[in-house]
Amino acid sequence: MWDGLFGFTNGLALIGWLMLALLPRKPLTHSAILYLGIGLLCLIYAVSFGLFLSGRVDIGAVPGAGQPGFGSIEEVRALFMSDGGVVIGWTHYLAFDLFTGLWIARDADAKGFSRVAQIPFLAATFIAGPVGLLSWLAVRERRARATGRG
Repeated sequence: MWDGLFGFTNGLALIGWLMLALLPRKPLTHSAILYLGIGLLCLIYAVSFGLFLSGRVDIGAVPGAGQPGFGSIEEVRALFMSDGGVVIGWTHYLAFDLFTGLWIARDADAKGFSRVAQIPFLAATFIAGPVGLLSWLAVRERRARATGRG
């Protein structure tokens, strides 16, 4: 179950990133990325997380992992020592990174940055979300001040 869900969420996120990078930035494209990509990833996360919290699904913990939870580093480590915990956590990353990439692209378009200039920020966000976002925030500030828009 977890392997299949992992593959599905990765594929869904990749389609969203490809749409963001390659398709014209029209309202329909933005809506498809937001609702069919990010929204679906969020739904998968919410259902999986809810099933985990309710105990209705076996997260597949490795032997000796300990009790999963959120109250200590040991409990969080135990959560990620399971296939389900990894898939749930990874889906969280995929959803937020794609959302951040969509925001960067829309913000960059609004501030007049070319698609080519956006590629390094989108690639960095795809690979290491906070690094791409931090880089974009540093670069956008000057343009935002120059145009008088936040």
